[in-house]
Amino acid sequence: MERVVEVTDLDAAREVLSAAYAKMRFDRGDEPTRLWMASRAAGAVRFDRLGGVYGLAATVEPLQVNAFGYLEAGRLRLRSEGQERFLGPGDAFRVAAPDQPYAATLDSPQVEMVILNQSVVDQVAEDVRFTGCQPVSPERAVRWRSTCAHLRDEVLPVFADEPLVVGNATHLLVSMTLATFPHVTVVDYATEQVRPHALKRAIAFIESEAARDITAADIARAARVSVRAIQLAFRRHLDTTPMAYIRRVRLAQAHVDLQRSNGTVTEIAARWGYARPSVFAAHYRTAYGVSPSQTLRSG
Repeated sequence: MERVVEVTDLDAAREVLSAAYAKMRFDRGDEPTRLWMASRAAGAVRFDRLGGVYGLAATVEPLQVNAFGYLEAGRLRLRSEGQERFLGPGDAFRVAAPDQPYAATLDSPQVEMVILNQSVVDQVAEDVRFTGCQPVSPERAVRWRSTCAHLRDEVLPVFADEPLVVGNATHLLVSMTLATFPHVTVVDYATEQVRPHALKRAIAFIESEAARDITAADIARAARVSVRAIQLAFRRHLDTTPMAYIRRVRLAQAHVDLQRSNGTVTEIAARWGYARPSVFAAHYRTAYGVSPSQTLRSG
């Protein structure tokens, strides 16, 4: 559900922004003609849209989260860690390091924000930290923004009650963000070895818990190794990744549901993590040589 707040008072604007991001002090500000904020949350991810007619300068305490944005209109100046950035319409950006304060000057911006807790980043790539505030390329920024809009406006409102779809959408968003903004791995697990029984524990966990929104971190905990180690083990011994193995198991479960006529093709696809029946049909045909509807009719 989307939550919308609208204010026309400077003190109220400070309260809204402080509650959404971090405690801030206005160094300069005019009474806003209008400031509005719409938020939609999905687990450890939040999508915000801000707009209005106002101008202010603020000093903000550390966010404690990874905050990224796309400026649609207006102007935004950010200062953090001794660097100053001037942003205009069409610019994608990371606000600041989660543990660093920053200063912002806003001139009637209309901005889309994506807030990622470090916990959801760790589910996709353990011990990764974002380092840069600018996208690695304009092309990546465009694809990132398109992914954000698709998940926020099309996937989450429709599939909010399907945890596997929401989980897949979240992992896609994190992966796209990692591909768009500079980052580093702060721990090297390259030399870590995984014994066969640990890999067996991982496989057993996946096969028993495939109906839940499990992550690579969950699989690593079940195997009692690090995320990086279990990823290397799946690549080395199975020529795949833990998440690809999960998708394979879920597709097999969807196959069983189709054989048993346990719902429509669209319902079964969503149950096993597919927001788009067309994608489900393509993956299913590759695996089983027939369409999902053919299996359903013959069940």
